[in-house]
Order: sequence, then structure tokens, then C-alpha cells
Amino acid sequence: MTRLSLASLPLPLAYNRDDTTIRIVHFGPGAFFRAHQASYIDDLLATDPRWAISAVALKTSGVRNALAPQDGLYTLVELGETTRFRVSGAIRELLVASEDADRVADRLASPDTRLVTLTVTEKGYCLKGDGTLDLDHPDIRHDLAEPDRPVSVIGWLVEGLSRRRAAGLPPFTTLSCDNLPSNGSKLKATVVRLAQARDPALARWIAAEARFPCSMVDSITPATDDALRARVLAETGLEDAWPIQRETFTQWVLEDDLGPDAPDLASVGVTLTHDVEAWEAAKLRLLNGAHSTLAYVGLLRGHETVRGAMADAELASFVRAMMLEDIAPTLHAPAGLDIPAYVEALLARFRNPAIAHRLSQVAWDGSQKLPIRILGTVSDAMAAGRPVDRLIVAMAAWMRFVERQARAGVAITDPMAEKLVETGLRGGLAAFLALEAVFPPALANNPAFAGPLRNAYDAMQSSSLPA
Repeated sequence: MTRLSLASLPLPLAYNRDDTTIRIVHFGPGAFFRAHQASYIDDLLATDPRWAISAVALKTSGVRNALAPQDGLYTLVELGETTRFRVSGAIRELLVASEDADRVADRLASPDTRLVTLTVTEKGYCLKGDGTLDLDHPDIRHDLAEPDRPVSVIGWLVEGLSRRRAAGLPPFTTLSCDNLPSNGSKLKATVVRLAQARDPALARWIAAEARFPCSMVDSITPATDDALRARVLAETGLEDAWPIQRETFTQWVLEDDLGPDAPDLASVGVTLTHDVEAWEAAKLRLLNGAHSTLAYVGLLRGHETVRGAMADAELASFVRAMMLEDIAPTLHAPAGLDIPAYVEALLARFRNPAIAHRLSQVAWDGSQKLPIRILGTVSDAMAAGRPVDRLIVAMAAWMRFVERQARAGVAITDPMAEKLVETGLRGGLAAFLALEAVFPPALANNPAFAGPLRNAYDAMQSSSLPA
């Protein structure tokens, strides 16, 4: 078999790779980034070759080892009524920070670097339950002790900005693409806090000069498996060690604050706005909240994929009612977004027959995702005096899922995995409500929350849904 590479491409890219310049550094080159943001940049390079990417993994070498022999190329498979295969060449460089620290530092300090982007998931920000930087996190303690050899992405941002300040360079613009509310504002506060602990003058410079625009990203991206690799080989005749698949739909909403000499992302379909928060809330609560509900309830009911869960008429009807009657009233629709139409479009995307998005993948990192995807909506509904019976079903199903996995000895993919296994083996609603990293005490001790949650927890023992 012939391996995918620049030399083996049957058709050239839409641009000359040798003419491109690396101006973007990206931390966290996982599947979503390569399927989403990198595809926008790949389109942009056809008209502006200045924006190639240096992709940095913090610790793991899997992406580099898979893509380096392929010149950073990979196949993106867009799944819809018509499946499209395209090769992306946006990634010019692949680094592993734990092995290539000097090269990462040089890249961050390079005068060419204008934009640093992140997809490191919620756990990569080293936050406490209140959303502020956890100075006692082991990675943060390390980065304060050895600032020139960071291990956290926050540490790398501070070190990179420190080197630019020392060199008399302007700060790069830092762009979070993770599913965090007000992600840019939260990232800025986190970076400034670490810088403050390290050098107050640096913190003041970052706070005054650096940009951290908010963003919202969306595209369903099932995990890569051997079936996808085989499909790519059959279609293209080339072996690709790590192809990526996603639905045809993709969305990137970005605060219009990229600064001077920024890439023209609007030209490739990015929505620039001053109201990212409203777009973000709709996506986090409607899409991600529904996804988590489908995942945990669907797994308990014996389903394996999102489309399989949507074929469960009772579950699909429940989720639709939750979205329209419970979540939508908590939202402020931004200009250009019709929420009822958006809900129906989301349900159609969940049913996409071309995508086998595994519920087990959606269920990863529940302790980090559920407080953002579900509990904020619950709090708003309670404050408005609306019922939360449907909304808290996802939390109850997650508890039963954790119990099932723990008692069966099946690994739980979650930053709190060890604590969750202990909690799941002990069982009982009280044990879960004692997890303050998930349930703020004020909420856990509120009878208006704990009562409906008890009912849902009992019902989820048999996977029964409320009307």
C-alpha cells in the first residue's frame, strides 16, 4: 500500500505548501480541531498562504507519529447525503511539547506567530469548580516552579507571552475553541492569574495588551476507527494512519476582536459577531445538553450510537420536548438564529444516517461537561420558577451509568475517574451529590433540585423517562 504524502497525492492541494508560512500555533491537535478549525484554515490557504499551522500536542505523540510520515496531511471525510473525501494540508509542523520544548517556545516567540488556538477540552484549563485557575493543580505548581518548561497549556501561553514581551514583540491573539462558557474571557482571566503568580508586571502587560476573543464551534465528529481507515483506503487508494470524519455541517462563531493583521476568516465562512455568548449558550445548552442526555439515557437503554438513540421514539420525543419546552425558554436568541428551527435542524443532524457517533464517546468526561451543559440551564429554570424534571434526567442517567461501569469493572473516561469509581461502587444519590466539583453545595442542598433528581435517579434504575 502507498502511504498518503505530498509525493503520493493524485491531485495537488489548492495551494503550494512551500509557499505557506506558519502563523498559527495550535495546542491540542485532536480529531475535532483537524475536522473543524483546520479545515477552515485549509480553505483560507488557497487565497492567503500566510496562515499555515504548527500543531502542538502537550504530552502525547500519537498525532505526530501518525501524521509526520504523511507530511502532516490527512483525509477529512465529510458525511452527509453525499460523502466527500478531501485532503487537508493546513498543518505544516507537528510538535510534542514534552519532547520539543525549545521548538515550541521558539514558535510562540516567533515574530511570524499571530494567532494561538486551543482545543484542549475543559480539563486542560486546570480550573477549580468556581471556574478560576487552580493554583494547587499539579501542572500549575510545576509551571510556577519551572516556568521555562511548562506542562500545562496555560503555562505555555504565559511563557510564550513572557518571551514576546522580553523581545519587544506584540502579544499573539489567543483563541479558545473549547466548549466553555465565555471561553475567551475565562482563558484571559486564567492566563493573567498564572502570570500574576509569576510576575505581576507580565500580568499587567497581558491584561492590557493581549486579545482573547470568545468563540463557539460546532460539528459532530465521530471517532476514527479501522472501518474509516479502510473506507479511505478503498476510496483514495492511499493508506492514511489517522483520517478524520465529521458531518457536513460545520459552524464557527467568533468574536470580532482578532486584532491587526488577522486572517480573513469571514471569507471562508466564519461568523464574526459581538454576541458570541448568545450563540454559545444556544449550542451548549441545546446541542451539547441534548447530546449528553442522549448519551447517558441511550446507553442505559441499550443503544450504541446517537442515531440509534434517536431511533428510540420515546427517547427522541423526550429530548425534543426538553429542548423546546425546557431549554429554549432559558435562551436569548442572537440576531440570525431562529431557535425552533435550530432545534429541528439539530434533531435532523442527530439522525444523520451517514454518522455512527458512538454514545460512549459523547459520554467521556461527564464530570467536566455536565455542570456546563446541564446545570446552568437547571439553575436558570429554577430561578424562573419552571420545572426541571426533564432537565435533570441527564444527571440521574450519568449517575446510573457511573454505577454500572464501576460495578462491571469497566473503565470510565473522566478526569475524576478514580473518585467516580469509588462513588459508583458505594452508590446512592447522596454519594454523588457530595461531589462538589460537579454539584455546587447550594444546588445539591436545594429541595427544588434534589427532589426531582431523586425521582429521576429512581426512574433511571429501569431507564424510565418522565412524560
